[in-house]
Amino acid sequence: MNKILNTILNAWKVPELKRRILFTAGIFIVFRLAAHVPVPGVDTTALKQLFSRSQLLGLLDIFSGGTLANFSIMALGLNPYINASIIFQLLTMVIPQLEALSKEGEFGREKINQYTRIVTVPLAALQAFGMYALLRNQQIIGSLNPLNLVGLVVTMTAGTIFLMWLGELISENGIGNGISMLIFAGIVGRFPVAFGQTLAVFEPGSFFNTTVFLVMAILVIAAIVVVNEATRKIRIQYARRITGRKVYGGQSTYLPLKINQAGVIPIIFAISLILLPSMIGNFLQGVPNPVLSKIAREMATVFSPGGVIYNLTYFFLVVGFTYFYTAVIFNPEKISEEIKKYGGFIPGIRPGAPTADYLNKILTRITLAGAIFLGLVAILPSLAQGLTGVATMTLGGTGILIVVSVILETTKQLEAMLVMRSYEGFLK
Repeated sequence: MNKILNTILNAWKVPELKRRILFTAGIFIVFRLAAHVPVPGVDTTALKQLFSRSQLLGLLDIFSGGTLANFSIMALGLNPYINASIIFQLLTMVIPQLEALSKEGEFGREKINQYTRIVTVPLAALQAFGMYALLRNQQIIGSLNPLNLVGLVVTMTAGTIFLMWLGELISENGIGNGISMLIFAGIVGRFPVAFGQTLAVFEPGSFFNTTVFLVMAILVIAAIVVVNEATRKIRIQYARRITGRKVYGGQSTYLPLKINQAGVIPIIFAISLILLPSMIGNFLQGVPNPVLSKIAREMATVFSPGGVIYNLTYFFLVVGFTYFYTAVIFNPEKISEEIKKYGGFIPGIRPGAPTADYLNKILTRITLAGAIFLGLVAILPSLAQGLTGVATMTLGGTGILIVVSVILETTKQLEAMLVMRSYEGFLK
């Protein structure tokens, strides 16, 4: 403990690191203050009662950091930006021009990010209108004239753009990935409320449920840490080269392949998509057409959080996005070419294409384990409810996974900055 405290003090003595930490903390303060600036014309008391009755809306509120229950100017959160990111990552796989742009290094990534920001605007406007229609059907907000409706949509869209800008500021001038850090801040901000609601339903004599809840929480945190840190080490041997009287190479090193290469991104992507059917179903229930209204009610029922179809779809979405995002960030062909370029090889494997095939084979196997783990963590609330009978654990393993993963990644980034300045890292 003293060693950790000394390391934190050393980190605080680094001017650049101190500035980044203070900048990130300042952005968090701005985010939490803006989360309590409500959009006018909404009955927030009735809105909070609606959220307390709906597991779907409660889950959305947790991931928005409480901005949705308050119906603040940032009520949409980062969902439109995340959806736009999903769209462009999928389009990159099918449109040759975007695929070529993604391979142009920093310039290409910046161009795709710019397109993502542009598409975020109409998506945010569409989701803002859908949120208004949903609340109007629930008698939470009255009918608005066209001018006021445009003002509401513009305000909520601007809130999402402002939140996206805050995330980019953190990425450039703060600590960690800005989008992940804001989601982390929102979950942590709502965690005391969700935890208090969960404990409130436990009766004083329900020792079994309380014990199961606490044991599951500890095991989930431990498992998340183990899986996030687990790696498969591939030995790389470098051939000796003699230049004049000097001998170069000859040493061996290891290529670490993480079991969870994708981190929390598959969870964030999957949760953004799995909630769409329920939201669309709730939105269309009030339409005059009886056939469409019936289909909407069935859609909302089938894909309601906790249902079998919901959990299965959520699980396979997480598994699919894990493989997809791993393929995006890890290129076996490029790695094999780099190894070959510097005179390296995997013992027993020929350089070039056989090395790429070997790496792809290993990566596919270990990614399966990581994907299944992420999928089980995603549906953990439903499993926990089946064991304990508690229906208020909306935070579940997804929120814990994001919080723990962001803490680990941010700690590693801090450690790297400290090591660069000849300080001991946090994790030694």
